[in-house]
Amino acid sequence: MRVLITGAAGFLGSHLCDKFLSEGHEVVGMDNFITGKRENLAHLGGEQRFSFIQHDVSNYIFVPGNVDAVLHFASPASPNPNSPVGYFNLPIQTMKAGALGTHNTLGVAKAQDAKYLLASTSEIYGNPKEHPQKETYWGNVNPISTRSVYDEAKRFAESLTMAYHRFHDVDTRIVRIFNTYGPRMHIDDGRVVPNFISQAVRGEHLTIYGDGQQTRSFCYVDDLVEGIYKLLMTDEHYPVNLGNPYELTVLEFARLINKLTGNAAGAKFFEDKRTESDPERRQPDITRAKEILNWEPKVSLEEGLNKTIEYFRKALNRQ
Repeated sequence: MRVLITGAAGFLGSHLCDKFLSEGHEVVGMDNFITGKRENLAHLGGEQRFSFIQHDVSNYIFVPGNVDAVLHFASPASPNPNSPVGYFNLPIQTMKAGALGTHNTLGVAKAQDAKYLLASTSEIYGNPKEHPQKETYWGNVNPISTRSVYDEAKRFAESLTMAYHRFHDVDTRIVRIFNTYGPRMHIDDGRVVPNFISQAVRGEHLTIYGDGQQTRSFCYVDDLVEGIYKLLMTDEHYPVNLGNPYELTVLEFARLINKLTGNAAGAKFFEDKRTESDPERRQPDITRAKEILNWEPKVSLEEGLNKTIEYFRKALNRQ
Protein backbone atom coordinates (compact mmCIF):
# COMPACT_ATOMS: atom_id res chain seq x y z
CA MET A 1 0.00 0.00 0.00
CA ARG A 2 1.23 3.51 -0.86
CA VAL A 3 0.19 6.04 1.78
CA LEU A 4 0.15 9.84 1.79
CA ILE A 5 0.61 11.33 5.28
CA THR A 6 0.20 15.09 5.66
CA GLY A 7 1.84 16.75 8.64
CA ALA A 8 4.52 14.07 8.29
CA ALA A 9 7.22 16.12 10.04
CA GLY A 10 5.04 16.70 13.08
CA PHE A 11 4.93 14.75 16.33
CA LEU A 12 2.17 12.32 15.36
CA GLY A 13 2.83 12.38 11.63
CA SER A 14 6.44 11.27 11.96
CA HIS A 15 5.48 8.36 14.20
CA LEU A 16 2.82 7.36 11.68
CA CYS A 17 5.45 7.34 8.94
CA ASP A 18 7.51 4.94 11.05
CA LYS A 19 4.50 2.71 11.72
CA PHE A 20 3.46 2.33 8.08
CA LEU A 21 7.03 1.72 6.97
CA SER A 22 7.46 -0.91 9.67
CA GLU A 23 4.34 -2.66 8.34
CA GLY A 24 5.89 -2.87 4.87
CA HIS A 25 4.08 0.02 3.17
CA GLU A 26 5.41 2.86 1.04
CA VAL A 27 5.00 6.34 2.52
CA VAL A 28 4.81 9.77 0.90
CA GLY A 29 5.24 12.42 3.59
CA MET A 30 3.99 15.98 3.14
CA ASP A 31 4.67 19.03 5.32
CA ASN A 32 5.37 22.75 4.97
CA PHE A 33 7.39 22.94 8.24
CA ILE A 34 5.27 25.66 9.86
CA THR A 35 5.18 23.51 13.00
CA GLY A 36 6.84 20.29 11.82
CA LYS A 37 10.55 19.64 12.28
CA ARG A 38 12.93 18.24 9.69
CA GLU A 39 14.79 16.31 12.36
CA ASN A 40 11.65 14.22 13.03
CA LEU A 41 12.19 12.63 9.60
CA ALA A 42 15.99 12.70 9.48
CA HIS A 43 16.24 9.00 10.35
CA LEU A 44 14.28 8.15 7.18
CA GLY A 45 16.81 9.77 4.85
CA GLY A 46 18.08 6.43 3.53
CA GLU A 47 14.71 4.69 3.43
CA GLN A 48 13.85 3.87 -0.20
CA ARG A 49 10.15 3.37 0.56
CA PHE A 50 9.86 6.91 1.95
CA SER A 51 9.59 10.06 -0.15
CA PHE A 52 8.82 13.61 0.87
CA ILE A 53 6.99 16.57 -0.67
CA GLN A 54 7.33 20.02 0.91
CA HIS A 55 3.92 21.56 0.40
CA ASP A 56 1.16 23.57 2.08
CA VAL A 57 -2.00 21.43 2.12
CA SER A 58 -4.20 24.51 1.86
CA ASN A 59 -3.05 24.68 -1.79
CA TYR A 60 -3.94 22.18 -4.51
CA ILE A 61 -2.21 18.86 -3.92
CA PHE A 62 -0.57 16.73 -6.61
CA VAL A 63 1.12 13.46 -5.76
CA PRO A 64 2.92 11.61 -8.58
CA GLY A 65 1.92 7.98 -8.89
CA ASN A 66 -0.82 6.02 -7.23
CA VAL A 67 -2.06 6.58 -3.67
CA ASP A 68 -3.93 3.87 -1.76
CA ALA A 69 -4.59 5.79 1.45
CA VAL A 70 -4.53 9.40 2.63
CA LEU A 71 -4.05 10.36 6.29
CA HIS A 72 -4.62 14.06 6.95
CA PHE A 73 -2.63 15.11 10.04
CA ALA A 74 -1.46 18.58 8.97
CA SER A 75 -2.42 21.26 11.50
CA PRO A 76 -1.01 23.28 14.36
CA ALA A 77 -2.27 21.60 17.52
CA SER A 78 -0.99 23.41 20.61
CA PRO A 79 -3.61 25.37 22.61
CA ASN A 80 -1.02 27.47 24.43
CA PRO A 81 -1.10 31.20 23.50
CA ASN A 82 2.56 31.54 24.50
CA SER A 83 3.72 28.90 22.04
CA PRO A 84 5.17 30.07 18.70
CA VAL A 85 3.89 26.84 17.09
CA GLY A 86 0.43 26.99 18.68
CA TYR A 87 -2.80 27.75 16.88
CA PHE A 88 -3.33 30.97 18.87
CA ASN A 89 -0.41 32.46 16.93
CA LEU A 90 -1.27 30.68 13.67
CA PRO A 91 -5.06 31.15 13.51
CA ILE A 92 -5.50 31.57 9.76
CA GLN A 93 -3.10 28.74 8.92
CA THR A 94 -4.98 26.51 11.38
CA MET A 95 -8.34 27.25 9.78
CA LYS A 96 -6.89 26.68 6.32
CA ALA A 97 -5.36 23.33 7.30
CA GLY A 98 -8.69 22.16 8.71
CA ALA A 99 -10.88 23.52 5.89
CA LEU A 100 -8.89 23.83 2.66
CA GLY A 101 -6.44 21.10 3.66
CA THR A 102 -9.25 18.66 4.33
CA HIS A 103 -10.92 19.59 1.04
CA ASN A 104 -7.69 19.11 -0.93
CA THR A 105 -6.75 15.81 0.72
CA LEU A 106 -10.27 14.46 0.24
CA GLY A 107 -9.85 15.43 -3.42
CA VAL A 108 -6.74 13.25 -3.63
CA ALA A 109 -8.59 10.33 -2.04
CA LYS A 110 -11.56 10.76 -4.39
CA ALA A 111 -9.39 11.00 -7.52
CA GLN A 112 -7.29 7.98 -6.50
CA ASP A 113 -10.17 5.91 -5.10
CA ALA A 114 -8.10 5.74 -1.90
CA LYS A 115 -8.95 5.21 1.74
CA TYR A 116 -9.09 8.43 3.76
CA LEU A 117 -8.46 9.03 7.46
CA LEU A 118 -9.01 12.40 9.12
CA ALA A 119 -7.17 13.34 12.29
CA SER A 120 -9.85 15.00 14.41
CA THR A 121 -9.61 15.82 18.10
CA SER A 122 -11.23 15.68 21.51
CA GLU A 123 -11.42 19.47 21.23
CA ILE A 124 -14.54 19.09 19.09
CA TYR A 125 -16.31 18.31 22.39
CA GLY A 126 -15.30 21.75 23.71
CA ASN A 127 -15.74 22.24 27.45
CA PRO A 128 -17.90 19.13 27.82
CA LYS A 129 -21.06 18.81 29.83
CA GLU A 130 -20.97 15.04 29.33
CA HIS A 131 -18.32 12.95 31.07
CA PRO A 132 -16.59 10.84 29.90
CA GLN A 133 -17.02 11.92 26.30
CA LYS A 134 -18.68 9.48 23.89
CA GLU A 135 -18.69 9.85 20.12
CA THR A 136 -22.44 10.52 20.27
CA TYR A 137 -21.87 13.72 22.28
CA TRP A 138 -22.24 16.84 20.10
CA GLY A 139 -20.04 19.05 22.26
CA ASN A 140 -20.10 22.43 23.97
CA VAL A 141 -17.98 24.75 21.83
CA ASN A 142 -17.79 28.54 21.71
CA PRO A 143 -17.50 29.27 17.96
CA ILE A 144 -15.90 32.71 18.46
CA SER A 145 -13.47 32.05 21.30
CA THR A 146 -9.74 32.40 20.64
CA ARG A 147 -9.32 28.62 20.61
CA SER A 148 -12.24 28.13 18.20
CA VAL A 149 -9.90 28.37 15.20
CA TYR A 150 -8.80 24.82 16.02
CA ASP A 151 -12.07 23.45 17.40
CA GLU A 152 -14.25 24.69 14.55
CA ALA A 153 -11.69 23.79 11.88
CA LYS A 154 -11.82 20.20 13.08
CA ARG A 155 -15.62 20.20 13.37
CA PHE A 156 -15.88 21.50 9.80
CA ALA A 157 -13.32 18.91 8.68
CA GLU A 158 -15.46 16.12 10.15
CA SER A 159 -18.57 17.47 8.40
CA LEU A 160 -16.75 17.73 5.06
CA THR A 161 -15.32 14.23 5.44
CA MET A 162 -18.77 12.76 6.04
CA ALA A 163 -20.16 14.75 3.09
CA TYR A 164 -17.52 13.25 0.79
CA HIS A 165 -18.35 9.82 2.14
CA ARG A 166 -22.10 10.22 1.62
CA PHE A 167 -22.09 12.16 -1.66
CA HIS A 168 -18.93 10.89 -3.40
CA ASP A 169 -18.71 7.48 -1.68
CA VAL A 170 -15.16 8.17 -0.50
CA ASP A 171 -13.99 5.44 1.90
CA THR A 172 -13.47 7.66 4.96
CA ARG A 173 -12.55 7.27 8.63
CA ILE A 174 -12.40 9.83 11.47
CA VAL A 175 -10.26 9.50 14.59
CA ARG A 176 -10.89 11.80 17.55
CA ILE A 177 -7.54 12.04 19.29
CA PHE A 178 -7.30 12.78 23.00
CA ASN A 179 -4.16 14.12 24.71
CA THR A 180 -1.16 12.23 23.36
CA TYR A 181 2.49 12.51 24.37
CA GLY A 182 5.88 11.00 23.67
CA PRO A 183 9.24 11.60 21.98
CA ARG A 184 9.40 14.21 19.19
CA MET A 185 6.97 16.59 20.85
CA HIS A 186 8.08 20.16 20.21
CA ILE A 187 9.94 21.57 23.22
CA ASP A 188 8.22 24.93 22.67
CA ASP A 189 4.87 23.29 22.01
CA GLY A 190 3.30 24.94 25.04
CA ARG A 191 1.14 21.95 25.97
CA VAL A 192 1.22 20.58 29.47
CA VAL A 193 3.53 17.58 28.85
CA PRO A 194 6.45 19.42 27.20
CA ASN A 195 5.93 22.42 29.49
CA PHE A 196 6.11 20.37 32.68
CA ILE A 197 8.93 18.07 31.56
CA SER A 198 11.11 20.92 30.27
CA GLN A 199 10.64 22.88 33.50
CA ALA A 200 11.24 19.82 35.68
CA VAL A 201 14.42 18.79 33.84
CA ARG A 202 15.73 22.34 34.31
CA GLY A 203 14.87 22.20 38.02
CA GLU A 204 12.26 24.96 37.72
CA HIS A 205 8.82 25.37 39.23
CA LEU A 206 6.09 23.78 37.14
CA THR A 207 3.65 26.46 35.98
CA ILE A 208 0.01 25.52 36.47
CA TYR A 209 -2.62 27.70 34.83
CA GLY A 210 -5.68 27.90 37.08
CA ASP A 211 -6.03 25.87 40.28
CA GLY A 212 -4.80 22.61 38.76
CA GLN A 213 -8.09 20.78 39.30
CA GLN A 214 -8.90 20.55 35.59
CA THR A 215 -8.43 16.96 34.41
CA ARG A 216 -6.67 15.37 31.47
CA SER A 217 -6.10 11.84 30.16
CA PHE A 218 -2.77 11.07 28.51
CA CYS A 219 -2.12 8.40 25.86
CA TYR A 220 1.40 7.35 24.85
CA VAL A 221 2.12 7.88 21.17
CA ASP A 222 2.87 4.22 20.35
CA ASP A 223 -0.56 3.19 21.61
CA LEU A 224 -2.29 5.93 19.64
CA VAL A 225 -0.47 5.13 16.39
CA GLU A 226 -1.42 1.47 16.75
CA GLY A 227 -5.07 2.47 17.12
CA ILE A 228 -4.92 4.76 14.07
CA TYR A 229 -3.39 1.99 11.97
CA LYS A 230 -6.12 -0.43 13.05
CA LEU A 231 -8.83 2.11 12.27
CA LEU A 232 -7.58 2.62 8.72
CA MET A 233 -7.81 -1.14 8.16
CA THR A 234 -11.50 -1.29 9.18
CA ASP A 235 -14.64 -0.26 7.33
CA GLU A 236 -15.78 2.10 10.11
CA HIS A 237 -16.87 5.49 8.75
CA TYR A 238 -18.13 7.21 11.89
CA PRO A 239 -15.82 8.91 14.44
CA VAL A 240 -13.88 6.78 16.92
CA ASN A 241 -12.28 8.11 20.11
CA LEU A 242 -8.67 7.12 20.73
CA GLY A 243 -7.04 8.01 24.03
CA ASN A 244 -6.29 6.74 27.50
CA PRO A 245 -9.31 6.78 29.85
CA TYR A 246 -7.08 7.09 32.93
CA GLU A 247 -8.00 10.56 34.23
CA LEU A 248 -6.03 12.71 36.64
CA THR A 249 -5.88 16.37 37.60
CA VAL A 250 -3.22 18.67 36.20
CA LEU A 251 -1.91 19.11 39.75
CA GLU A 252 -1.60 15.34 40.20
CA PHE A 253 0.18 15.18 36.86
CA ALA A 254 2.61 17.92 37.91
CA ARG A 255 3.46 16.03 41.08
CA LEU A 256 4.11 12.86 39.07
CA ILE A 257 6.45 14.69 36.68
CA ASN A 258 8.40 16.16 39.60
CA LYS A 259 8.66 12.71 41.17
CA LEU A 260 9.92 11.01 38.00
CA THR A 261 12.47 13.74 37.25
CA GLY A 262 13.59 14.25 40.86
CA ASN A 263 12.62 17.92 40.68
CA ALA A 264 12.23 19.48 44.12
CA ALA A 265 11.11 22.92 42.92
CA GLY A 266 7.41 22.16 43.17
CA ALA A 267 4.75 24.12 41.29
CA LYS A 268 3.43 27.66 40.95
CA PHE A 269 -0.16 28.59 40.17
CA PHE A 270 -1.18 31.31 37.72
CA GLU A 271 -4.92 31.76 38.08
CA ASP A 272 -5.13 34.54 35.49
CA LYS A 273 -3.29 32.72 32.68
CA ARG A 274 -5.73 29.93 32.01
CA THR A 275 -6.80 30.03 28.37
CA GLU A 276 -10.31 30.92 27.26
CA SER A 277 -12.71 27.95 27.06
CA ASP A 278 -10.10 25.61 28.58
CA PRO A 279 -11.92 22.30 29.26
CA GLU A 280 -12.58 21.48 32.90
CA ARG A 281 -12.56 17.72 32.30
CA ARG A 282 -11.23 15.56 29.53
CA GLN A 283 -11.62 11.78 29.44
CA PRO A 284 -12.41 9.54 26.47
CA ASP A 285 -15.00 6.82 26.41
CA ILE A 286 -13.20 4.20 24.30
CA THR A 287 -15.95 1.59 24.24
CA ARG A 288 -16.24 1.80 20.44
CA ALA A 289 -12.47 1.49 19.98
CA LYS A 290 -12.48 -1.66 22.10
CA GLU A 291 -15.39 -3.16 20.18
CA ILE A 292 -14.44 -2.12 16.63
CA LEU A 293 -10.64 -2.20 16.81
CA ASN A 294 -9.99 -4.53 19.74
CA TRP A 295 -7.80 -1.66 20.96
CA GLU A 296 -6.97 -0.10 24.29
CA PRO A 297 -3.81 1.56 25.64
CA LYS A 298 -1.06 -0.74 26.90
CA VAL A 299 1.70 1.66 27.99
CA SER A 300 1.35 2.88 31.57
CA LEU A 301 1.63 6.60 32.29
CA GLU A 302 4.87 6.22 34.23
CA GLU A 303 6.47 4.04 31.54
CA GLY A 304 5.52 6.47 28.78
CA LEU A 305 6.62 9.50 30.76
CA ASN A 306 10.02 7.98 31.52
CA LYS A 307 10.61 7.49 27.77
CA THR A 308 9.46 11.03 27.06
CA ILE A 309 11.59 12.52 29.84
CA GLU A 310 14.66 10.76 28.41
CA TYR A 311 13.94 12.30 24.99
CA PHE A 312 13.51 15.78 26.47
CA ARG A 313 16.71 15.53 28.52
CA LYS A 314 18.68 14.80 25.35
CA ALA A 315 16.89 17.53 23.38
CA LEU A 316 17.50 20.12 26.06
CA ASN A 317 21.17 19.15 26.32
CA ARG A 318 21.55 19.84 22.60
CA GLN A 319 20.28 23.40 22.97
